[in-house]
Amino acid sequence: MLESFASFLSNTGAAALFQDGGLDAVKTLIMLAVACVLLYLAIVKKYEPLLLLPIAFGMMLTNLPVLRDSSAIMMHTEWFTDTSYMIDGHSLDVGMIVREGGLLDLLYLGVKLGIYPPLIFIGIGCMTDFGPLIANPKSILLGAAAQFGVFFTFIGALVISALVPSIAWGVKEAASIGIIGGADGPTAIYVTKSLAPQLLPAIAVAAYSYMALIPIIQPPFMKLLTTKKARCVVMDQLRPVSKTEKIIFPIVVTLVVAFIIPDAVSLVGCLMLGNLFKESGVCDRLARTAQNELMNIVTIFLGVTVGATATASSFLTPSTLGIVLLGLVAFIFSTCGGLVLGDIMYVLTKGKVNPLIGSAGVSAVPMAARVSQTVGQKENPSNFLLMHAMGPNVAGVIGSAVAAGVFLSMFNGL
Repeated sequence: MLESFASFLSNTGAAALFQDGGLDAVKTLIMLAVACVLLYLAIVKKYEPLLLLPIAFGMMLTNLPVLRDSSAIMMHTEWFTDTSYMIDGHSLDVGMIVREGGLLDLLYLGVKLGIYPPLIFIGIGCMTDFGPLIANPKSILLGAAAQFGVFFTFIGALVISALVPSIAWGVKEAASIGIIGGADGPTAIYVTKSLAPQLLPAIAVAAYSYMALIPIIQPPFMKLLTTKKARCVVMDQLRPVSKTEKIIFPIVVTLVVAFIIPDAVSLVGCLMLGNLFKESGVCDRLARTAQNELMNIVTIFLGVTVGATATASSFLTPSTLGIVLLGLVAFIFSTCGGLVLGDIMYVLTKGKVNPLIGSAGVSAVPMAARVSQTVGQKENPSNFLLMHAMGPNVAGVIGSAVAAGVFLSMFNGL
């Protein structure tokens, strides 16, 4: 009886906590504390709860103290990042993962194989109205300008890596960090899982955290880079967009992107497929399923498994802090890029464009557009910028996916 009790005690989580020594125990406790803080932000502060909550809980699950040889291990991050576990040093050993993997290992295949982000884009497409963009095609330039932070941070990450030898970031890592500036979580995950999977936990947490903090981050820069007079501009009402235009748009965009940047088609094509479900009027059941059941299920799988990659060994590093800081830089410069072009449009149109809509060029739909509306209405209570801001906002979704395709086409084969 005593031996059985001793065996039970040796297999508890408390025993596993100190299996590798005191320092590892401290790191584990820190990661559990980080997971609890993120859960607090998701539940109490309601910061992007639909994704931040499953990410935080996945982080907690993967850092629970479990003995190394225990069958309770749900995630083996080394199988996806360590080349010694791969076939020929680069291909996943899917057979081993299926035979020996835990629950989260199996679900993470959807991330690693690039399945979840495109499926989420189908749901996003079903919920997106491209009418404001079609009615005002110039707003696509604002969505493009808001990708400035992506490429600025990409270059900045390479410069930092060259100046600080201890930070080993190559072009793949720099591209993965830069894409945070697009303010599009699924796109950031899609790029990082291919180019720098070891950075996935930090980049996912940074991307979704900054998306949630848009109402806090953007307004100071919106006021800094625009004048009081410009912020008060009331824009003319957008023209009505016909159903035919809305049906043709996703088809044309898919074809154009496919001919120019084929690597972006997985994301842009799925986005446009979902939108075509919605706008065609003949696939109501598919549209409802894509934007509700399918998107909710995939969001759970994506969030929990991405969070589960955030182990102490991969997350508690100087590199993680650098990624979080550079992610903020990327997001700020993307916001400023859209605002600066908005200022230019304000001048060129002799005051007909309110530059505040430029900040909505980041692809956080529809939150960034709502921030433009809120700031504009504080300056002028009769100002209604929401629909005007939705043009650059949805253009930003396309822009971030195109930026992702550019990085993948340039660096995925290296």
